[in-house]
Amino acid sequence: MWKEDPMSGFQYIGGAKAPIKAWTNGVPIEDSALQQLRNVASLPFIHSHIAVMPDVHWGMGATVGSVIPTVGAIVPAAVGVDIGCGMMAVRTSIRAEHLPDSLGAVRSAVEAAVPHGRTDNGGRNDKGAWQTEPPALAAGKWAALEDGYKAIVEKHPKAAHPRGLGHLGTLGTGNHFIELCLDEADRVWVMLHSGSRGVGNRFGSYFVERAKKDMQRWFINLPDADLAYFPEGSAEFGDYIRAVGWAQGYAMANREVMMEEVMGVLRSLFPDLATSELAVNCHHNYVRKERHFGKDVFVTRKGAVRAGEGELGIIPGSMGARSFIVRGKGNADSFCTCSHGAGRAMSRAEAKRRFTVEDHVRATEGVECRKDAEVIDETPMAYKDIDAVMAAQADLVDIVHTLRQVVCVKG
Repeated sequence: MWKEDPMSGFQYIGGAKAPIKAWTNGVPIEDSALQQLRNVASLPFIHSHIAVMPDVHWGMGATVGSVIPTVGAIVPAAVGVDIGCGMMAVRTSIRAEHLPDSLGAVRSAVEAAVPHGRTDNGGRNDKGAWQTEPPALAAGKWAALEDGYKAIVEKHPKAAHPRGLGHLGTLGTGNHFIELCLDEADRVWVMLHSGSRGVGNRFGSYFVERAKKDMQRWFINLPDADLAYFPEGSAEFGDYIRAVGWAQGYAMANREVMMEEVMGVLRSLFPDLATSELAVNCHHNYVRKERHFGKDVFVTRKGAVRAGEGELGIIPGSMGARSFIVRGKGNADSFCTCSHGAGRAMSRAEAKRRFTVEDHVRATEGVECRKDAEVIDETPMAYKDIDAVMAAQADLVDIVHTLRQVVCVKG
């Protein structure tokens, strides 16, 4: 079922209608993810082949860690509901020796500056939203986004979300994080991970369900209902493209507002703080039009980062593991893509069954972070070996900087 291509660095996964090229040498793939890849490859509008990154694992509809190029159709669930989720990193002038011996106060200050967490009390208290007036930068970015949002929800009122401005510049939960890291020269970086928050989730969920209903209406049978699609030229296709494009813009703005809030915290502690020109803000759950193998196609990267020749990207490790700033090699077979992280080795439920708080404390030694039962599903052991993941994609990216976390904020 597997065939090596010794000249390319990838493996072919067999048993699929369209070719599947996988950069997974030395990294395990669970059977459920393999079946998902074959399901996606059976769709009639795949262009050339599916590309699989070494952090690949099971996802809703399509695997996380895959690149799906399509002609004439888009699968909303392949983009997912965390539309525009991605990373941002900035290098600062602070050095390790400038940091206090105890970083607990730094973590607390960041947690106070950036809303994080989830809705509780039956949905009446959203800890992850601004409880007071949002910062001026958030209000300014929302002013630029608001007309586009209103145009979308005027046509699709069920896609509306009550906290567009309220979530702009907020972290969320799950694998989203804000970190202070040190590079190989002991320079301090700020790195964060989040997306389009509640409004993007609502857009994604709404259009996934619309696509499923269309499949039912047209009597189209699919190997997985979550592979429901919109054909190009349909009204739904155009509406989805507008909604997903808007959410991707919101996600990028969300990261920029959070970064400014974290920088404000650091400036209060280090008045001479300066930032480097080396800054990266990249999506890893998104779709956009690109040209590959002689054709203009829609490229869906679900848990994958664009790595065109010379382009900078971010590949984070798990809590307590190394992360990387990388430069793309523009590998054509990968559709100019690399992994978006280490990738989960097990489900969140399995991680909570398998590991204890004590295990998590040992795994995150030296990192100022939460060490309680609520974050065990994010413990480093729940993820694949980041070193193996990086080795498997050596022909996709070059490592520019290696980062190690010293502070991690989770929702």
